[in-house]
Amino acid sequence: MESGLINIGLMITYALIGIAVISVIVLPLIKAIDNPKTLVGTAIGLGVLLVVFGISYAISGDEVLPRYVSQGVGPGISKIVGGLLTTMYLLFGAAIVGILYTEISKAFK
Repeated sequence: MESGLINIGLMITYALIGIAVISVIVLPLIKAIDNPKTLVGTAIGLGVLLVVFGISYAISGDEVLPRYVSQGVGPGISKIVGGLLTTMYLLFGAAIVGILYTEISKAFK
């Protein structure tokens, strides 16, 4: 009896998550169709992210430790992971700098 209720609860949860994911993707697209100028800002943001990832990917190494080779990790995957980690570090640093700039500029106003 309890496992049946748990399964029903999980199915409802999965359905609600699916609806939320579809809503997050579709509704902004509908809004963007109404005002296409907003797509320019989105495209610029995606372009900046791609450039940051491209630079991070270019400078990341492709070294793989022997214990990871046995798990199927090759140089390509290692380079992608290194690029993603470097991108995350750069974006995290940019966010911290932005927060500090905002707080300091608020203090002087």
